[in-house]
Amino acid sequence: MNAILNSGRPDAEPTRQKLVLAALKLFAEKGFDGASTRDIADAAQANISAIRYYFGDKAGLYRAAFTEPLGDNAHGCAEIPADVPLAQGLHGFFMEFLGPLKRGEAVRLVMKLHFREMIEPTGAWEEAIEGEIKPSHEALVHMLTRIFGLEAPDLDVQRLAFSVVGMAVHFYVGQSIVDAIEPRLLDSEEAIDTLALRLAQYAAAIIESEARRRGVAVAIPEAGA
Repeated sequence: MNAILNSGRPDAEPTRQKLVLAALKLFAEKGFDGASTRDIADAAQANISAIRYYFGDKAGLYRAAFTEPLGDNAHGCAEIPADVPLAQGLHGFFMEFLGPLKRGEAVRLVMKLHFREMIEPTGAWEEAIEGEIKPSHEALVHMLTRIFGLEAPDLDVQRLAFSVVGMAVHFYVGQSIVDAIEPRLLDSEEAIDTLALRLAQYAAAIIESEARRRGVAVAIPEAGA
């Protein structure tokens, strides 16, 4: 969250959060141009001047709505530490990646806003890719490159990295499909934690399979029961 949350004003955090959530809903419904700052302030029951105070301008508010409702892991940018066993690292990776799904309706609105951003770009996606998603991807690629004993990643390492992350991404972009087919997969925090564990196990199996294809000995114990 913005450092302004640490200000001495007792009402600072609630007002800012209300503005972010109101902006998220209206930007997702109407887009950047269609949602006015006046409408957002009214929806948040806040003074319009609070937008400038907290976010600088409409663009700053849009960036906040685009990322903050998902928490610190705004775009699934978890990383696997190099100093932990791979199974443990994969489990932590998916726990962090899927954690925002526990936020319920806010996640659906963020996904709606992200889809709209792809059609009506403001530059927010490019910033997210360069500043968050690409570094996270490169960290995963580096780990796989090290596991396979390569000096540099090849295209199959890139394919594998995208495939591992893609297993989790589908539960964001395909959330409505999951809900229609088997809603129990995402209907509670416990269900999401179980999903993270299973995806870690599936990812470990995929990595082991690729290691065998390459003739590399890699043993990855299961992340959990």
